[in-house]
Amino acid sequence: MKKIILIFIVTTILFSCNPGKTKKEETGKKVITVSILPQKIFVEKIAGDDFEVNVLIPTGASPAAYTLLPSQLKEISKSVIWFRIGYIGFEYSWKEKIEQANTNMLVVDLSEGLDLIADEKEQHGDHIHMGGVDPHVWMSPVLVKQMAKRITDVLTNLNPDKGADYKVNYLKFVKEIDQLNIQIKNALSEFEGEKIIVYHPSLSYYARDYGLVQYSLEPGGKETTPQHMANIVDIANEENIKIIYIQSEFDREHARVFAEEIKGEVIQVWPLNPAWEDNLLEITNILVDNF
Repeated sequence: MKKIILIFIVTTILFSCNPGKTKKEETGKKVITVSILPQKIFVEKIAGDDFEVNVLIPTGASPAAYTLLPSQLKEISKSVIWFRIGYIGFEYSWKEKIEQANTNMLVVDLSEGLDLIADEKEQHGDHIHMGGVDPHVWMSPVLVKQMAKRITDVLTNLNPDKGADYKVNYLKFVKEIDQLNIQIKNALSEFEGEKIIVYHPSLSYYARDYGLVQYSLEPGGKETTPQHMANIVDIANEENIKIIYIQSEFDREHARVFAEEIKGEVIQVWPLNPAWEDNLLEITNILVDNF
């Protein structure tokens, strides 16, 4: 019996000393890192299964306050590219440590060149300085088409032998996006100018694309104030709005007080859903059902 126990202890120690393999070591594929779940879909739409795609912010975590795990830094150290989404708080907080974890990794900001929603836009010489940029660019099919083109170009430079395949996949993805855009426009055609209230301003680009007006309890993604909440309550009462939408990553209690004030209800949406196309259609149907 003692011999069996000794063998078990030795085996346990050996396994505990094994740090485990990275995704690249497990599959032999190059690793690409992205910040949020929808980006994984964008990369895979173009590259298929040519790469392992490492997502930094897992399901259920908030992009504003997520903290990287040591195991994630190891995956970053094996990545050939990090596709940033652009302006989420997590990327600002961790950008330096992520880049230090792998100085050879190409960093690509997918927000570059997009028509961004910002609190401030000032021309400084040959460039525009922006402040208070809304980061939720993946909620716009129009902007996702542009991001897909950027991803295609970068992957083609990385893997020229597969460039023709990536171009075909890109064109197929563009067709899917165009069809999605038409579906959403048709569904919302009679609701142009309708107002929606959200806790966090996650539907700004979606609202711009489809002619809706978004009011947020967190202006610019910042914590609300009693005065601002009172203003939004007034708007809700004037417009007879009885719904406040909140991201699933947020505690519903954050919106409960507001819902009580307008004698309405809280409905959750999930902007970070990896099933990007289905999710935009689902959000559209939820909005239509509640106008």
